[in-house]
Amino acid sequence: MRDVMRLRVGAPVAMLDEQGVEYHGRIRRFEAGHVLVEIQNRVYHRRAFSLILAAAIIRGPRMDLMVEKAAELGASEFWPLICARSRTHNPGIERLARWRRLAIAAAKQSLAPRPMEVAAPRNFAELATVQPPGRLAIICRPGAPPLARIIREVNTRDLLIVCGPEGDFDPAETASAERVGFHPAGLGPNRLRSETAAIAALSIAAATLEEIDLGA
Repeated sequence: MRDVMRLRVGAPVAMLDEQGVEYHGRIRRFEAGHVLVEIQNRVYHRRAFSLILAAAIIRGPRMDLMVEKAAELGASEFWPLICARSRTHNPGIERLARWRRLAIAAAKQSLAPRPMEVAAPRNFAELATVQPPGRLAIICRPGAPPLARIIREVNTRDLLIVCGPEGDFDPAETASAERVGFHPAGLGPNRLRSETAAIAALSIAAATLEEIDLGA
């Protein structure tokens, strides 16, 4: 705050904790390793909608990018997904911890009211068992009806968007998802990389939900 943001004593600051509470206060003084802030009020933020991204685990820094951008775009939860065509099945404890750190940092950078929760990896088959009534479950597929249209038609504030690995879902996964009520949705005419598809899906969904809330 002092060396990078150039804040001084008396400057107003806002801070977020992991429970979605925003604290407003002013800097009282700087000390060697910390700053003392006088809290003046606090606000608890409730999410206007629930937007969950379940995305196949991909290799390397592209997965880090996906997690970071999902948090910036307003995803409430991120579910790393193990699919039949996944090339990585066990990301490990350290990588999962890194994704959680990235989610918290992205929430701070984007001024999100609450950090995105990063769940433990789950198998594709488990998705059918975690669908509460009223949630719109979407599986992204080339050539399917546009995602924005489906969200407007169903008109819900509780979404689960599922994006596949390199090579897409296998036919058995697609068929099983549609049997339990997943809606296939498209993201446009171009073939997208896994991380691009996830980012595009979240961008479309968040913008559509905002338009619905504003009555557009």
